[in-house]
Amino acid sequence: MKTFIPEALLLLLLANLALTRHPKGSHSLSFLQALITGPHLLEPQFIFDVYLDDLHVERFNSRAETPRLEHCAPWVDQQEPEYWEKRTQDILSLMNIYKDSLKKMLHFYNENEGGYHTLKILMSCDVLPGGYFGDEEFKFIFEPKDAIMLAENKSFWLITGNAAKYLSKEWKKLEFAKYVKTFLECKCVQLLLPMLQHGKETLLRTDIPKIHVTHEVRDDGKITLRCWAMKFYHTKINITWQRDGSNQTMDMDVIETRPAGDGTFQKWAAVVVPYGKEQTYTCHVYHEGLPEPITMRWEPPQPSVPIMPIVTGLVLGAVFIGAVVTFLIWKRRTKG
Repeated sequence: MKTFIPEALLLLLLANLALTRHPKGSHSLSFLQALITGPHLLEPQFIFDVYLDDLHVERFNSRAETPRLEHCAPWVDQQEPEYWEKRTQDILSLMNIYKDSLKKMLHFYNENEGGYHTLKILMSCDVLPGGYFGDEEFKFIFEPKDAIMLAENKSFWLITGNAAKYLSKEWKKLEFAKYVKTFLECKCVQLLLPMLQHGKETLLRTDIPKIHVTHEVRDDGKITLRCWAMKFYHTKINITWQRDGSNQTMDMDVIETRPAGDGTFQKWAAVVVPYGKEQTYTCHVYHEGLPEPITMRWEPPQPSVPIMPIVTGLVLGAVFIGAVVTFLIWKRRTKG
């Protein structure tokens, strides 16, 4: 029976690698990879995920029942079966390279391959308007102290850690930097352009964020106000808190934009305020889908109307009036 790393852990490992940033009109294709070892794994687990801008479009898990690259974009798969077979074989070859790299680094530190270890790899390319190559990035991280990155001129490695220095010498013999540079400047762009065509309806849409503010009493008596932006696309959004018109940027707690799992994104910003001062704080949300920024403050719940006492009062009133009317009729008849 195969053992899987929890999906939440994988997402955390991959999300920490990089956050996609691309100017308006340009696009980025990112390959986020993780090679994970542990006592419960008979062999390292390799995760390979592809993101177009901020959308998860392809995935591979070496411990799936049938390890193969799969389509997971929010549009219909339009590739031929041969495409997925060829890409899967490329990933398996890449996985073997990283397995060999991991063994060499562990050997350098005299560490056991059966322990908990993680390699995280990021490769990405940017395409400018018109389909022209923009820039590329490569990061190889062996937690917690080794990293290899492609230099700005793309011809040599920037290195952190002794094991990384050792591995970079091996890579230099293999001209691995040249391979990475060619892949990102040619193959990466060739993969990205058809995806832009297939997903143009999704990529060109704009979903306006849904905003609400929550109120939570802390143990110290202060109040946490949290401004939520939900169900928005694209990911570029800015949430700020103001007190009487003054920005509270230094006092805010903000999470990074996160996928909601349905093709949209979510984000929140929180601020701690004195009790009773909630109405002096306002949340301001800026998003490209909005004609103008949204301003919102926490609104205390309105006191609910006590329905039962009112109903009871009406019933008792009707009974009393009925009794009075009956008494008057009886009295009148008695006099007659």
